Amino acid sequence: MDKVFCQACGASMSSEAQACPKCGHPNGALNPAPVLVPAAGAPKSRIVAGILGILIGGLGVHKFYLGKVGLGILYVLFFWTAIPAIIGFVEGIIYLVQSDEQFGSKQGVNVQPS
Repeated sequence: MDKVFCQACGASMSSEAQACPKCGHPNGALNPAPVLVPAAGAPKSRIVAGILGILIGGLGVHKFYLGKVGLGILYVLFFWTAIPAIIGFVEGIIYLVQSDEQFGSKQGVNVQPS
């Protein structure tokens, strides 16, 4: 039987107690806070990602669309070199020729059926 402190008043109480004997506040050790599970992301369209990659891939818009913010920022930082534009164009074409299953598994996103 361990001792814990009341979250409301700070009084010492048994870890098995239902409520604090001093103030009546429920024992948080018995009722842990619920674990929040993040909701699955909105489905992404491979066609939209492909078109974004081809047209404005140099700014990394297709990466932001797919939820890959770090890569999107990297594209923005180096857009002046034109290298991200070339990579974005190639990625856009790859997205368009892949099947929905391949796109979803490689990009790690929920895929909106096309």
